[in-house]
Amino acid sequence: MSGGALFQESLRMLRRLELPEESERDVLAALEAGQPGPLALFYEAGAEAGLPREMLLARGAGLFFSFCAGNLADDLIDGDCTYHESPMRVGPCVQFLLQNLAFATLAGEQACVPAPVLAEAARTLAMAAGPQALEVRAREWTAPLFRQVAEGIAGQQWAAYLRVLWAGTVLEERAAEAGRALGVAAHVVEDIRSRDTRFTSMPREDRNVVVGWARSATEALRRQDLRCLDAALRRIEPILPEVES
Repeated sequence: MSGGALFQESLRMLRRLELPEESERDVLAALEAGQPGPLALFYEAGAEAGLPREMLLARGAGLFFSFCAGNLADDLIDGDCTYHESPMRVGPCVQFLLQNLAFATLAGEQACVPAPVLAEAARTLAMAAGPQALEVRAREWTAPLFRQVAEGIAGQQWAAYLRVLWAGTVLEERAAEAGRALGVAAHVVEDIRSRDTRFTSMPREDRNVVVGWARSATEALRRQDLRCLDAALRRIEPILPEVES
């Protein structure tokens, strides 16, 4: 229900734009493709940090717009954008719209994110996108390359998300460490679950290194002793295999 509240808030913000029907339909498809995604975690993490509900909804919705923009970019790269009839024509327009809507929402009065925090997060997200250029050119995956890509597109991305979500709260100082660990652990587990070639094509020794790295990230998450992260761990750990001998 908590994730559903954020999704409904995202829809309300989208409808306030009064876009052409075709444009709203295209954006809605990208939002639906991104759910449930991080919605429940955004809500739980914001609530545990003590955010007032109005602020939590605005920050969560803004971050969800950003997440969906990134998710759409990744789907376009991988050829997985099946929710648009003409992905290479429609997708870039929707991504541009979502990215701008994200920062308009987060910079708004309701979200109340300090300008320096938003600027720092935008810079972090720009840096997080950098390793994507390595991924699209990769012909052979190794543990060092996997780690470099994952630390950027997942670790730094989540560090930025929690920095924005927890700005001005008692959890603000934990955002970078918790976000990086969460992004790394979730990224590795998703690649294992989906049997992504980033993971499956590596030699066994490299896979073991990556699994060990992810286990270290889960231990870092547990040390945070936060309910929202413990809930994420319950979804992550059952998928994380033992190191192969």
